Amino acid sequence: MVVDVDLATVAGARGVILVEGASDQAALEALAARRGHDLAAGGIAIAAMGGATSIGHYLDLLGPRGRDVRLAGLCDAAEEGYFRRALQRAGMVNGPSPGGPQAGLARAAMEAAGFYVCEADLEDELIRALGAARVEDIIDGQGELRSLRTFQKQPAQQGRTPEAQLHRFMGTRSGRKSLYARLLAAALEPAGVPRPLDRVLTYAGRNRARGH
Repeated sequence: MVVDVDLATVAGARGVILVEGASDQAALEALAARRGHDLAAGGIAIAAMGGATSIGHYLDLLGPRGRDVRLAGLCDAAEEGYFRRALQRAGMVNGPSPGGPQAGLARAAMEAAGFYVCEADLEDELIRALGAARVEDIIDGQGELRSLRTFQKQPAQQGRTPEAQLHRFMGTRSGRKSLYARLLAAALEPAGVPRPLDRVLTYAGRNRARGH
């Protein structure tokens, strides 16, 4: 498998945040900007991997057995297993004790290595943090409220919660997920930032401050 990563960028970076896709990258960049953090100036790059199943290849390239870049990451709950197993194979977290009852690694071990899990995914985190009404205001600001109302009237959307409808709406057109990931992240209040997003940026910032 060919890993599509800008080696010139990551080679000069003090740290790299690995994310599943472009919408995750857009959200983290917007949140960092909201906080006044210039990631590039601080030596932090964000690499959108094009899916969780690529994590092992990125760890091979950038992890301790490759270029040995300081790494952090963000994933959806459904993809946690891919991340856990890849981190174990890369030697970045300890595996379960021999004969132990757990088949996988504890989430706490992933977090200690700088990798955090969204519940259930990025869009869910952002919608819950802002609330459906605020998200609709942002959609209205983009001139898409009529499209949302039409979508909500579809038979498949009947009986679903407003949050579930908003989540699905964001995936109905190319580029929409990244657009709203950026806009919703930029609208977050400091005290309302979802934990996984807050922690992964804090982890990256701590590494930056140490000069790694």
